[in-house]
Amino acid sequence: MGSPDAIIDLMDDIIRIAGIAGSLRKRSYNRAALLAAKNLAPAGAVIEVVEIGTLPLFNDDLASAPPPAVTEFRRAIGGADAILFSTPEYNYSISGVLKNAIDWGSRPPAESVWARKPAAIMGASGGLLGTARAQYHLRQMFVFLDMYPLNRPEVMIASAGKKFDAQGSLTDDDTRRRIGELVQALVTWTKQLRRAFAP
Repeated sequence: MGSPDAIIDLMDDIIRIAGIAGSLRKRSYNRAALLAAKNLAPAGAVIEVVEIGTLPLFNDDLASAPPPAVTEFRRAIGGADAILFSTPEYNYSISGVLKNAIDWGSRPPAESVWARKPAAIMGASGGLLGTARAQYHLRQMFVFLDMYPLNRPEVMIASAGKKFDAQGSLTDDDTRRRIGELVQALVTWTKQLRRAFAP
């Protein structure tokens, strides 16, 4: 068991959040939302965007000697205290590139970098449901991945074209407020889990 001082120091550390945008599009609303979240991170927390566009298609034959892009991705996720997903919705589910990244991080199962990570989800789309179905599919995956999802607040950014400008900056005050609340809640949730698991 660690000393009380060591436990306090652990709890006072900066919360490092790995942010993942599930879209590769240059002007992706979900990437823009993730960058907004990065700017809204509270004191004592940082969001580092982890890129997934260079990951090869998952092939279990490569799992024992993964390509460098996979090794770097797993290192970034493994070193994070929490994960913030910003997911689009493709065909009522998450995107193929996001699923691919999740698969690489989860194999082999005994070495999954997702296990016991706090996670929050947001999503933006041009439609009226704001990626609700994709977010619920992602929550189903968390069960197998053994992640600890933040249940509320939910951030589903509908009609996203009206909430970001041509440069990708978030212009909608209510959306900015909700993203800020989500990031703060993720930080609080991560600290609560640290206390629960402290030796």
